[in-house]
Amino acid sequence: MNEKLKSDAADLLFDGILQLKTREECYTLFSDLCTAHEVQSLAQRLEVAKLLREGETYQSIAAVTGASTATISRVNRSMTDSCGGYDIVFERLKNKEDK
Repeated sequence: MNEKLKSDAADLLFDGILQLKTREECYTLFSDLCTAHEVQSLAQRLEVAKLLREGETYQSIAAVTGASTATISRVNRSMTDSCGGYDIVFERLKNKEDK
């Protein structure tokens, strides 16, 4: 866990997110919580991480996602030096698909 993120406010945020049960509920909360651009940026980073895991090149990722090479590099670095958050999400998504 990244101790720099840890706070009572962050706990409230994450506990609130964990209460959501459907994609529609996520859209509702994130529409209230974030700007459309902020949500798109988060979604883009997750898509970049997925493509990096699949072995795609920076150039192909930039073409598919519209992300800058700086963003792709940042995501790649965070995956390399990560706490494992991307791995958790992608493994659980894979398990959900396998069911």
